[in-house]
Amino acid sequence: MKVRSVAKDVGISPLKVRLAIDMVRGKKVDEALTLLDFSPRPAARAVAKVIRSAAANAENNYQMSPADLRITDIYADKGHTLKRFRPQSRGRISPILKRSSRITVYVAEREE
Repeated sequence: MKVRSVAKDVGISPLKVRLAIDMVRGKKVDEALTLLDFSPRPAARAVAKVIRSAAANAENNYQMSPADLRITDIYADKGHTLKRFRPQSRGRISPILKRSSRITVYVAEREE
């Protein structure tokens, strides 16, 4: 059984979040959290928070052992984009796109 956790409107662009996600895909939850704790990327904190939430959901709602959990699926999709404008020379403007992402994590007990 796969247990899901989702973080919506995380204020980091999906491209930057995917760099942190690629480090932990397919790993055990304990190992993934250790990697993310020592990662210098700001997106690693957001990803670690969602992984902890998925592990807590599995433990509390489905009585799964946290030591046996493995990340089966993890991905980051586009969230809302805030559109802002910056004044430029000669009366023009240029857009600023403040992107957000939606991080989804599935964990399951590993089968060995």
